[in-house]
Amino acid sequence: MNRRTINAVIVLGILSILSIMIIQGVWIKKTVSTQAKSVEIQQREDSLNFVRFTENTHIALRNVLKDIALQSSDSSDMYGAVKQIEPNYFSVDINEELQPYYLETLLKREFYAQQVRFDFQYGIYDCFTDSIVFGNLIEYIGDSTFAAIEQSTSEVPISEAVWNNDGHYFTVFFPDVQVESAATELDTSYSPYFYLIFIVVVILIFFGFTVNVIMRQKRLSEVKTDFINNMTHELKTPISTIGLSAEMIMRSNVNDQEKLQQYAGIIFKENKRLEHQVERVLNVAKMNKGSLSLKKEPFDIHELLREAKDNFDFNQMETGGLIQLQLNAPQFEVNVDPVHLSNVVYNLMDNAVKYCDETPEITIKTQSDKRWFTLEIVDNGIGIKREDLKMIFDKFFRVPTGNRHDVKGFGLGLYYVKLIIEEHEGQIYVKSTAGKGTTFTVRLPL
Repeated sequence: MNRRTINAVIVLGILSILSIMIIQGVWIKKTVSTQAKSVEIQQREDSLNFVRFTENTHIALRNVLKDIALQSSDSSDMYGAVKQIEPNYFSVDINEELQPYYLETLLKREFYAQQVRFDFQYGIYDCFTDSIVFGNLIEYIGDSTFAAIEQSTSEVPISEAVWNNDGHYFTVFFPDVQVESAATELDTSYSPYFYLIFIVVVILIFFGFTVNVIMRQKRLSEVKTDFINNMTHELKTPISTIGLSAEMIMRSNVNDQEKLQQYAGIIFKENKRLEHQVERVLNVAKMNKGSLSLKKEPFDIHELLREAKDNFDFNQMETGGLIQLQLNAPQFEVNVDPVHLSNVVYNLMDNAVKYCDETPEITIKTQSDKRWFTLEIVDNGIGIKREDLKMIFDKFFRVPTGNRHDVKGFGLGLYYVKLIIEEHEGQIYVKSTAGKGTTFTVRLPL
């Protein structure tokens, strides 16, 4: 996947997320607007219903008062006799005594006629006897039928009713009618935009993860391609040398033992080089499968470092170079695998030599405490850029060297080093400044 394709995927992903946000935002805005209108309509309807209930109740109670007046031949003025004490609590003044059953019958008839279809409870006060009659709860059960409930469930007990001792009157209480307006309000305990934000965050996380996976796959593809190219070059060189030497042997005079010895030595040397390269790749593959088993034993690391210095001095006799040992660790015998740890040290020193434009100067330091043995390898090489530091331990990754093509390798050295150190339950760190040098720090548990 090339860079243009990745950019297209990112742009399309961003456009998709923006489209989702816009569509969801418009939909939520319309939904909230619709809900607000529905609530407003419901509030108006509830208000009209309450006004209608109040008017119809007044009419029904006045009609009841008229029937009572006709029954008792009372022609007194009924203006102001019906009072609304609370939105669901009414009082009606009368001039004579009143039978509860008769009042209950009139209330049932008039309430049904005026379409006041609610449960109610009535009470009667008689000033002659100074007595109160509080009726049962009358329940409307449909089909013009009201039924009395023996056990009253009224929410207004007699002690809370407003009673005067000035005359005869009766009261009617509607427990199912809300004291305040029953207007429905929009639930604002949560915002629908919260869900939009949540969805967008989830999509962004998924999109970011996807882009990260794509970029990692692209980088892996690039380093694998680079590895294949390097491996082809590394293997092709000794193969070509071996083929050329074999051809020269075939063409040369069999009696010329000196030339035969020379060509045979070249073939042997290049074959060993080829064998080492294949072995390195196979070792890393074996470690990836988890089949690597370390053979740990007490090992003198200072002795290893001295041998490494002698080897370095021998190989750098012609080109020059300097290695300094600062072996200050009081505890230098560590339980490790000698073969693999030796490979780690030689790999780090080999990198210090390969990635150096000047005469190599390497300093090796050791320290130890109660828990850790610490090894530092400091060089004066070309250094590593900050953006490359986090990838130098990745498989197949090689630090770019610009137009230089004289640095050979598969990009497996530091990957192998990190795996070996981690197998020893150790740690490895790197600090580097481009153009000044690099410091590798290895910590092994004691």
